[in-house]
Amino acid sequence: MLVLTVIVGLAYPLAMTGLAQVAFGSNANGSLVTRAGKTVGSDLIGQAFIRPVMEKGKPKKDASGKPVFEADPKYFQSRPSAAGDGYDPLSTSASNLGPENKVLIAAVKERRATAAKLDGVDPQQVAPDALLASGSGLDPNISPAYAAQQVARVARVRGLDVAKVAELVTEHTQGRTLGFLGEARVNVLEVNLALDAVGR
Repeated sequence: MLVLTVIVGLAYPLAMTGLAQVAFGSNANGSLVTRAGKTVGSDLIGQAFIRPVMEKGKPKKDASGKPVFEADPKYFQSRPSAAGDGYDPLSTSASNLGPENKVLIAAVKERRATAAKLDGVDPQQVAPDALLASGSGLDPNISPAYAAQQVARVARVRGLDVAKVAELVTEHTQGRTLGFLGEARVNVLEVNLALDAVGR
């Protein structure tokens, strides 16, 4: 028992950890993204790009005293998240609601109106991934269609040329894995960091 404990409980985990660090260091450490020496997120975990709602020069709070946030219009927005209060890696989950569930229908209707208002598009033209949360609630990517929907708004708020913002989206669009798995996608954190690097 002692020999197996040392082999399986100590030697093997240490060997695998060492191999992972040497061969796949970034992946083994969570694919963390750093800028100016500060960790700003992960390539693998989505996050919200929000700002506090201001009321009379002060952050607005809800009935329970928690700050109220809204989508920050200068950033591309991630898809909705049902993980905890949103993008909580300790509470990863989907809503698990069926397509005829009244709660889901109401949520989709609200998300459609919110996205259409934020991006200035016809509600019927809102991209599907702006309406539904991912299975994990932590999806770091959006579809090229949802990114394209947001280009004009981001360009307007930042005072950038629409073509420049569209070019950044194209640069950060990944095709299907191995050419046939999944769908084309845009990593929201990466494109937002590229926008910040432009300097506005």
